[in-house]
This record gives sequence, C-alpha cells and structure tokens, in this order.
Amino acid sequence: MVTSPSLKGLQAFEAAARTGSFVAAAEELSVSAAAVSQLIRTVEEQMGRKLFHRVNRKVVLTEAGVEMLPRLTMAFQEIGSVSRELGGGAFRPRLVVSVPPSMAIGWLSQRLAGFVASHGAADISLRGDDDPVPFDRELIDIRLSYGPHYREHPTEDIARDAVYPVCAPALAGAIKADGGPLAGLPLIHTDWGPTGASFPSWRNWFEAEDVQPGRAAQRGLSANSSRAALDLAVSGLGVALAQGIYCAEAVEDGRLVRPAAGAISLRQPYCLTIPERSARRDVVAAFRAWLIEECRHAVGSPALR
Repeated sequence: MVTSPSLKGLQAFEAAARTGSFVAAAEELSVSAAAVSQLIRTVEEQMGRKLFHRVNRKVVLTEAGVEMLPRLTMAFQEIGSVSRELGGGAFRPRLVVSVPPSMAIGWLSQRLAGFVASHGAADISLRGDDDPVPFDRELIDIRLSYGPHYREHPTEDIARDAVYPVCAPALAGAIKADGGPLAGLPLIHTDWGPTGASFPSWRNWFEAEDVQPGRAAQRGLSANSSRAALDLAVSGLGVALAQGIYCAEAVEDGRLVRPAAGAISLRQPYCLTIPERSARRDVVAAFRAWLIEECRHAVGSPALR
C-alpha cells in the first residue's frame, strides 16, 4: 500500500519550490529551515521520487518537482479561497496577468483601476515579462504579447497597431518648412535588442516617405523599450516612433503631437494567450473582454487617424 504524502510536507515543498529557498519557505510557514528540509525529505521518501537536486547548498527542482509545483500551488490557492469563504471573509478572485515590460509600466498599471471599479476587487498580480514566459511555473492566467508566440495554448489576435512620429508640442514648432519631414529635429530610436521583435526604424520611416535622411536616421537618443522612448519624447528630447497603443492618450490630451502624418503598420498583431486551465474562470473572462476593449480603443483612437 502506497503511503500518501503528508499535507504539511506538500505545503513545505510548494513553498520552497515557489520561493526558490528553504529559508524563505520557512519564514512563510513559521517553522525552521531544518524543519522544511526534513518535511520535504519525508515527502520524497513517501513518493519514492526526488523533488530537489541539492548542490553546494543550493536546491534545484527535478523534473518531478517541476511537474508537481503548478498543480500544488493551484490546490493550495483553492484551499485558501475555500477557507476565506467559510470564515466569512469576502471572496477575492486571484488573477496573474503577464504583459511586455513597457505595457506593465504605465499603460496597463494606469488602467487597472478601471477594471476593478467595473468588475469588483481581485487579487491581481501584474507581471512585466519578456517572451517567452513560463505559463505553468508562474501560473499565468492571461498573457498579452506582440506576435503569436504561444500557439501551444489558445491564442487570439486582438489588434493591429502602427508606429507614428510623435514629439512635444514645443519641439514640433522647430521644424524647418523647407527641409522635408522632421528636418532639423533630434530623433529618438527604439532598439529592442537582438532577441526582440523587429521594430520599424527611422530609416524605414524615411524610406516610406521617399526621403533621403542621410546620417540623421542614425543619430540621436536611443532607448531599449517603447515606454522609455515615449517618455523621452514627452520630455521634449526628440521625435519618437511610438506605437499607437502607447501614444494615443498623450496625443489626445496634448502632451504629444504628430509632427508628420506618416505611419508604418507593425508586422504582427497584439495577441492574447489564455491557458486552458484558466479559460473557464469568470475573472479571466471578464479581464479578457476588458483588456481587448482597452487595446482596441487605444489603437483606434481618432487622434491617430
């Protein structure tokens, strides 16, 4: 007869695996690190499988540990939810949202209050992640990404964006009337790095406008995120090529203007990915509908037409 692992042992394993530390797990569970280690050893003996590799005072999950972690985390979250409900506390659904870093800083964080106001309080974990993201290890419920990176999970295209030249109003007044588009203005470049998606460059924009910019297309400030490039433009330091989803609000309220009418469509759409384990949850469905509306509203802003 196989002995079932103890609940305390499984809890100790889940906390240690999630936090990456026996010490952190011990603090969370209000026991000693030695007690956590012993509880996990007992679980390993009962299951007949190693859950951690112990190397030079460090612990690394085995394949068995990696397989167990997300299921146990979900189980303990559910137990916690039931306990709160039975204890008379108000139920607050938990939601893990992953978006590109530029979207987490400013764009989505400024809008979350609108979701909470219309759909009720929730325990939301907002993560700014580069691709690829570990859906199961981090228990991500919904991922917004540029491009369809996760076809192994249910994924949908939700909006197609473009980039627009934008700058502070005062800077737009310095354009030389006889020098062509943006003549004489400093340019802000966005470089997502060698592993990032292909982003339209100033050279692409000038070529689309049938203009020979010379060295001007390479000079100026450079930022490795869309949000940073946009902030530089708002500060009056140059003209940025900004995605509509990020710059629409600033153009609408006058912090930015479009000094030239050209635009370049992005090659890929924004996509939403929701793993099957999360798809039936009411809070996920509500957040999906709300996020799609926010994205499409920004991309389709009249200020960008």
